[in-house]
Amino acid sequence: MGAKLGTGGAFGGRRRGDDDLAEAHEINVTPFIDVMLVLLIIFMVAAPLATVDLGVNLPASTAEPQPRPDKPVFVTVKPDLSVAVGEDVIARDTLTATLDGATQGKKDERIFLRADKAVSYGELMEVMNLLRNAGYLKIALVGLDGRS
Repeated sequence: MGAKLGTGGAFGGRRRGDDDLAEAHEINVTPFIDVMLVLLIIFMVAAPLATVDLGVNLPASTAEPQPRPDKPVFVTVKPDLSVAVGEDVIARDTLTATLDGATQGKKDERIFLRADKAVSYGELMEVMNLLRNAGYLKIALVGLDGRS
């Protein structure tokens, strides 16, 4: 009449099937998720407060002007949003071909971009994107000399 090991008999051992006191080997991620959601809400509220929404009145430049090349290539955006290369008004879809002719295909030549005050910033950026897409990456903006 001997007792078997692990059966809960005379030695008081626990049976293997009884896991009331078994250790849990899982990580409880609920507090981590709660903290992440709180941080997300904080950043969602704080992000719009970090942006600046002010009107900008840019001054004239007082920088020393760079020497102009012998034959500069000017691209002009007129008040009626027409585009001119030199003195010739062209269609926007022919800008690449006209510039290639004016620069003899030299894409590294500096293009001088000037625009009327009435031209919106978006329209000026559209012309700059056309120049960039044509491969002309050296663009100089032309403005009035603000030095007194």
